[in-house]
Parts: sequence; structure tokens; C-alpha cells
Amino acid sequence: MTMETNKLIARLWMDFINKHDIEGLCAITADTWQMHGGLPGLPEGPEGVRKLFASFGPVKQQWKIEDIIAEGDKVVIRAVNHCWQESFLGVFSHGRKQVFSAMFIHRIINGRIQETWRNADDLGRVLQLGAQIIPSLHEPQLS
Repeated sequence: MTMETNKLIARLWMDFINKHDIEGLCAITADTWQMHGGLPGLPEGPEGVRKLFASFGPVKQQWKIEDIIAEGDKVVIRAVNHCWQESFLGVFSHGRKQVFSAMFIHRIINGRIQETWRNADDLGRVLQLGAQIIPSLHEPQLS
């Protein structure tokens, strides 16, 4: 596959997410697919994709790709998500829209996504939902 074809596959991945088309995602996911930086303990392959999206609960999201870069068998996507979700990481949204950026690196071989690395602004997202960072009142003890 060419890098341009791999970029199209990575775009298709994001399109399927926007449409909440889990089976479309599964169709372009290798049986040995793994995700790094997402939900811990996901099984490999399409079953992992299904479990990942089942973990979200009700969600409405719209990803907009800002950049897409390919090199060899990897495609990097930098995107912004406009999202409505009841809660994230245990913080309830109270109907607030969340806007956050993320980067995904997909390793694509023979037209199927083999691995996905995720790095997202999860801290910024929970802060938008009203979570607070409370500094410790005590100096850290060095041993």
C-alpha cells in the first residue's frame, strides 16, 4: 500500500468514529490490532474496538482532522473533537460540551490498522467538566 492509501484508511477510521460505525471500524482493523494509550486491558483485534467503544457510554462526537502525515507504514493524525458525553473519567459533564485535541498514530499494513497509539488532552477535558486540581498542603518528603 502507498502512503496516500494509508492516509485514506486513517481518514476512514475517523469518519467511522464520527458516524459511530463500529463495524466499519472493525472491517479496517487487523485481527491482531492493539491500542496504546487507551483503555487498559483491551483485547486484540475487532473485539478490542468493540469493547473500547462500549466503554464510552452514550456519546456524541465530531472529530475534525487538522493534520495528517504519513511515513512508511505509519500515519499520524492530529484532530480536535467536539464531544458530548455524560461523564469522562468519572467526572459528570452536566450537559457541557467538551472540546479537546488528540493525536493518533496508526500502523497500517495491507490496508488494515495493526496498531494505534493515542495521546489526548484528557486533563484539559476533565477541567472543562469542572474537575479541579487541589495542591497538596504538605511538602513532599524525599527519602
